Amino acid sequence: MPYTLIIFDLDGTLADSFPWFRLHVNAVAARYGFRQVKDEDVERLRHASTREILDFLAVPSWKLPFIARHMRRLKTAHAASIPLFAGVGPMLDTLAAHGHQLALVSSDTEANAREKLGPLAALFADFDCSASVFGKARKFRRVLKRARLAPHDAIAIGDETRDIEAARAAGIACGAVTWGYAAEKALRDRQPDYVFERMEEIVERLTSLPAGQDAAPV
Repeated sequence: MPYTLIIFDLDGTLADSFPWFRLHVNAVAARYGFRQVKDEDVERLRHASTREILDFLAVPSWKLPFIARHMRRLKTAHAASIPLFAGVGPMLDTLAAHGHQLALVSSDTEANAREKLGPLAALFADFDCSASVFGKARKFRRVLKRARLAPHDAIAIGDETRDIEAARAAGIACGAVTWGYAAEKALRDRQPDYVFERMEEIVERLTSLPAGQDAAPV
């Protein structure tokens, strides 16, 4: 198999949380004094990097930890109402059956992640959660260290430009899914190792390469 360890993001990758985010973001904006998100802003923001989004919303960096904690508390109250994307269960089951180790790195709490995943949480060997906005690279390294694996043994799969940046910083491969927060073009412009347009592609692409063979650029 090409990768021993597959590290997943949660929101926008496994969990369909964007509708929930749109429902609550402006109340959070009013509470913390950043720019409201209008319907006409959404597509623009989906094509922007995380730093560009924060600049557009006029969110000072010192407020980010407070906003993140508040969002986690909101998710705790609504976690049961945020569904997984269709096909997540069979995809994770198949990867585990092929011998891949699964890990989850998320900005959400581990408790919220486990509630969203339900019985599928048992498939994951490691959880490293409550990541800061730009803190995933450090968590990727910690997961690798606990698994006693080299960077070339792992791939991180997410739906935002910052997921790609974090994987690059940690020296691991990256895959981007097109059904989450960021627009497909924004993801492809950053040249991830894989772009997945369908949930089934994750299994098709990651279980078909012979051991030691690198992925072709996408």
